[in-house]
Amino acid sequence: MKARNPMVWMILFFWMVAGFKAEAQKDSASIKLSFEQALQITRQNSHVLKEVGYLQEEKDQEAKAAKGLHSPKIGLSANYLLMSDDITMDLSPVKTALEPLYLAAIHNSGAYVGYPNLDPATQTVVPTLTDAQTRQFMGSALTTIDKQDWNQMIQKKQFGTVNATVQWPIFTGGKINAANKAAEIEQKDVADVLSQKEGELISELAERYFGLCLARQAVLVRKDVLDGLNQHLQDAIKIEEQGLIPNADVLHAKVYFAQAQREYSKAKRTADILNQALVNTLALQNDSTIIPVSNLFYLDAIEPKDHFIAMAKDRNPLLRQVESKKQLAEQGYKAEKSNYFPTVAAIGSYTLVDKNLSPYAPNWMAGVGLNWTLFDGTARSRKIKSAALKRQQVEEIEEKAQNDIETGINKLYEELNMYHEQLQELESALTSAKEYVRVREKAFHDEMSNSTEVVDARLALSQVRIERLQAMYGYDTTLSKLLQLSGNPDEFTIYQQRNDAKFENYNSEK
Repeated sequence: MKARNPMVWMILFFWMVAGFKAEAQKDSASIKLSFEQALQITRQNSHVLKEVGYLQEEKDQEAKAAKGLHSPKIGLSANYLLMSDDITMDLSPVKTALEPLYLAAIHNSGAYVGYPNLDPATQTVVPTLTDAQTRQFMGSALTTIDKQDWNQMIQKKQFGTVNATVQWPIFTGGKINAANKAAEIEQKDVADVLSQKEGELISELAERYFGLCLARQAVLVRKDVLDGLNQHLQDAIKIEEQGLIPNADVLHAKVYFAQAQREYSKAKRTADILNQALVNTLALQNDSTIIPVSNLFYLDAIEPKDHFIAMAKDRNPLLRQVESKKQLAEQGYKAEKSNYFPTVAAIGSYTLVDKNLSPYAPNWMAGVGLNWTLFDGTARSRKIKSAALKRQQVEEIEEKAQNDIETGINKLYEELNMYHEQLQELESALTSAKEYVRVREKAFHDEMSNSTEVVDARLALSQVRIERLQAMYGYDTTLSKLLQLSGNPDEFTIYQQRNDAKFENYNSEK
């Protein structure tokens, strides 16, 4: 067997490696997404929203089940019973009473001559009875009576039945109506839960999407700082070689260049972590790389604080859920009060199959039944008091929730103004920092400034840029939380697309 050419094996090896690499690149492909596209994917893939969707279907089925309480219940019942003894009836007193009558009739048979013949077989031939015929008839009847078993079986001790049953509630004191209203309230409550989860999801997406925007912009800033310090280090080495600056300036440049390398690595690591967090929110493959298309933004003016407070009172899903709990407590109170009333239902039964059932038993029966508990200690009154306390408890929860939401809106609105003020101040600071770097670099090359001043100027510029990006990120996430708390999280994209929106993209400043 001949050995194959080693070159063939090398070609096959590199081909396989290239294939694995291409497959890996395919699996970890970059995905460019705007915030609106990310929101659409999140809504489609979110496990939280799917869970609430199943909960909605569950409550829909429960509401249909509650409506079914108005309908009759039709079913089958099967019973097989064993009693201690057969049920019999002794009819011998009837025999004792009949025999004297027939004996008297035989004794006085002459009195019945000409009595109509009641036998259909001979009635046409012998329309009336003779004395002999009367005696014969009475004697035969007496014999028959004497031979009969006068201890009759009514029901054997073992018997079974299969019955079709029906029960239709007529009056329940309000229990069924309360159950239906409670089911409708729970349906509405789940819709509010869905609105709440969607709002939380939009806020989470804004935090992670624009967090990744901030992180990627920070990477660019740190990279520019690193490149600038590297260039400055190279310039410092050249100038030192010319004997124009001391070695201390070069060492200073090296120290801050190493620090810039660490900050750049840290920024890249932070971007990777936030990318993974965003992938988790989008419910995509873990090796996906998201490239945000939408930029950080802010607005110079938005609606007054009272506008958001008024919207929250009408649309906040948490307040709606508290209102649903309040209505459920009211229905629970009515349901407990209904226990003081009787329950009336139409009932019926039809025997389908039986074994050893008495022939005297009826095949079917129908009627109206009533069940009324007149005394049960103090259970009902205590439950009614408990339901009344539940109502008061929910009222307190509602008042606290309203105060908490109003307080939250005040806090977020002030934070939004704070970030806006920071952005205004940092805008002028950015201009000054850029000019300061230009002046210091020019002075350094003109041998009028040392390396420390140049490094400090570059770091100051990068700090202003990072702080401006962080302020804008804080503005965006705070705005999303404010809209969520006011019950209008979907309007975040509307604010983002407003004509007066101002965007921040470090690439445009290079």
